[in-house]
Amino acid sequence: MPTFDVTSEIDLQEVRNAVDQASREVATRFDFKGTGASLELSEKEKEITLHAPSEDRLRALAQVLEEKLVRRQVSLKALSYGRVEEAAKGAVRQVVTLNAGISSEKAKAINKKVKDLGLKGVSSQTQGEQVRVTGKKRDDLQAVIAALKDEDFDIPLQFGNFRD
Repeated sequence: MPTFDVTSEIDLQEVRNAVDQASREVATRFDFKGTGASLELSEKEKEITLHAPSEDRLRALAQVLEEKLVRRQVSLKALSYGRVEEAAKGAVRQVVTLNAGISSEKAKAINKKVKDLGLKGVSSQTQGEQVRVTGKKRDDLQAVIAALKDEDFDIPLQFGNFRD
């Protein structure tokens, strides 16, 4: 029986590269010179912390980061921005969390979408941080992939491990 897996992953090496590129650009850009604006990836590589002297500089810093991530094909849906916090000397900071894996709520939504398609012989089940879809016909599974791509689940989805 044909199957495939729906996953939500991010390439941490590309995220690391994008953060490094953004840091270098912030260090050399005229509008950031001497402001103390910076961004850094946490030790566990689950969060990016943005530091800036004001909220408008913080927005510009986030935009630079997003540009670098997009250029490296990292989906912006994998980012969730925390609230803007006050830091020392009137500066502000914001924590950007990297979301990898499919949460149980998102998995339920994906399973519901697959069921709502009403394709005969197609079923899905949650397996940890992924969803496995099985079906009798390969064409039905391709229709499920197309439908899931059209739907917006607010997370980046990858479709892999397709087996006949």
